[in-house]
Amino acid sequence: MTLADKTITCVECGESFIFSASEQELFASRGYVNEPKRCPACRETRRSTRVGSNDMGGYRGPRQMFQVTCADCGNVAEVPFQPRGDRPVYCNDCFSKHRNLSPRG
Repeated sequence: MTLADKTITCVECGESFIFSASEQELFASRGYVNEPKRCPACRETRRSTRVGSNDMGGYRGPRQMFQVTCADCGNVAEVPFQPRGDRPVYCNDCFSKHRNLSPRG
């Protein structure tokens, strides 16, 4: 099968861009079945707004952090959730200790 360059319109900015035959081969080798919807510039902008690869690909802003006092050592720590008060909250070190002590099911 011979691949030819394709002109595609970006869904973000509306500009046309070339989806080259070599890019098509690369997409196919990676198992991608869909053509790109965004031009390279919009793809880069979208990529740069991601929070993190382990964040399920989300596009949120900076994560809100809450200051707490560790229930074990008493040090001040920051956590990415608002404590409810019904359970102890630990700093990273104490949390790791408790996690390693708890039985795994």
